[in-house]
Amino acid sequence: MMWFLNVMTFRHLSLFRSHPRRGTSGFTLAESMVVIVIVSLMVALAATNLKGVITGNSFKGKVRGLIAAIEAASTGAAQSDKRYEIIIDIPQQSYLLREITSSDLAEVLEEEIIAQEDFGENCRIAYVLFDDGEFTSEDRAKFRAGPSGWQFGGIIVLLDADEQPWSIVIDRLSNIVRLEQGEAQIVWPRSKDELPF
Repeated sequence: MMWFLNVMTFRHLSLFRSHPRRGTSGFTLAESMVVIVIVSLMVALAATNLKGVITGNSFKGKVRGLIAAIEAASTGAAQSDKRYEIIIDIPQQSYLLREITSSDLAEVLEEEIIAQEDFGENCRIAYVLFDDGEFTSEDRAKFRAGPSGWQFGGIIVLLDADEQPWSIVIDRLSNIVRLEQGEAQIVWPRSKDELPF
């Protein structure tokens, strides 16, 4: 009986040896590693894009975008003889940063627009109060920056998804832009002579 099993085993082994392998079925280690690296890169890219979309649509992402636009206007004006304007559009719930190139301040030319953004569902503008006493909760508010600084300072009050107020404070006396939780107190100038614009 053992002899028969040995013969059968020999025949099976000889069958495998007598037929050379015609092709490989499966991946080699190097091919598997390449596939893993490609899949990992695709997952990393997707995660980065998803994080950017989530951050960009969040309240803090929208507020950071507006603060960056305000600071860009201030810095750009201070480093050149150009003038910039931030338009807070309360009815449209959006903002726009532009370089002022024409004498007609009411008209916004397409080539003047540097940045334009909607606030979305998680961020809403409640009102704007300027440091000259002007207030609006239903119209456009315009902050203009020139080489001498801001024409007017003020606060932009925004509401997050929980209807909690946050204030972006534009202090024209110190030329500082800051974010505060709640409704901030405005810094009132002492006289009209302090208008740098």
